[in-house]
Amino acid sequence: MFFDMGTSKKSNIKEYYDMVIIGGGPAGVAAGIYAVQGGIKPLIIEKDLDGGQVNLTEYVENYPGFTSITGEELAEKLGEHAKEFGVEFHYGEVINVDFSKEEKIISLDDGNIIKTKTVVIATGATPRKLGVPGEKEFAGKGVSYCATCDGHFFKNQKVAVIGGGNTAVEEALYLSKIAKEVYIIHRRDKLRADKFYQDKAFNTENINFIWNSVVKEIKGDKKVNQLVLENRETGEVTNFDVDGVFVFVGLLPVTQLFKDKIALDDYGYIITDKHMETNVKGVFAAGDVVQKELRQIITAAADGAIAASFAVREYFN
Repeated sequence: MFFDMGTSKKSNIKEYYDMVIIGGGPAGVAAGIYAVQGGIKPLIIEKDLDGGQVNLTEYVENYPGFTSITGEELAEKLGEHAKEFGVEFHYGEVINVDFSKEEKIISLDDGNIIKTKTVVIATGATPRKLGVPGEKEFAGKGVSYCATCDGHFFKNQKVAVIGGGNTAVEEALYLSKIAKEVYIIHRRDKLRADKFYQDKAFNTENINFIWNSVVKEIKGDKKVNQLVLENRETGEVTNFDVDGVFVFVGLLPVTQLFKDKIALDDYGYIITDKHMETNVKGVFAAGDVVQKELRQIITAAADGAIAASFAVREYFN
């Protein structure tokens, strides 16, 4: 699939936009579309690909309008929709923000400095690490956080998936089509994933389950070959041979840039009101980066729409 990355550093980027949206995933794209509908000029700054982490999902089956669509296809459609509406994109990374005055200042890694009246932070979240010995050493050598990215390296091999939520089970289902054996290792005695995904996993012949267990260490030589597991009920420690391990134990919000500049909760998620506005006037947040119960594509898009719609009403009318 082709992404419009050929003009990654636009030379004609303007110095002022009505709204700057940091992040081009579903939340950012929705904000851009609703901003244009409201009659203002937004800029989306995306450091990677249109659609953000949607690109890393094999199939999306719970987004209204699509019975089943690949993550890459949906990501491409998101970008195309926004650009068709006239939303401007700039591919780069934000390295500093100044929200101290009414006119916000956004500094980019390519030297561009942009001024804006409103900001929507849609930076998303990244996979949480296990934080055990061997994880860092074997990253890319058997330890992965993306089955669709790395699953093909484990054809007809034995892999473990750590976690019990929707992402873990979805990725296990994906891996079951490639690997010989897939073991879901979960710290509890039942999955947290939606019943739809649980039923699929329980009915997949080469998916197995190891309950009430946590990874204490990841071992290997040049690559991963063993996990040290501890049973949380009995305390028993066992060595479990695997060729690879895929970690899906939650997310960490990408909010380091905004620390001490807007209100964050104890986990680093951005605190917003019902309009998705932060404690700083004119600064909004949307999507996985926000303190919320459900982090899904549909809720991210809804957040972006709410943020942009309220921003238009409050600051431009």
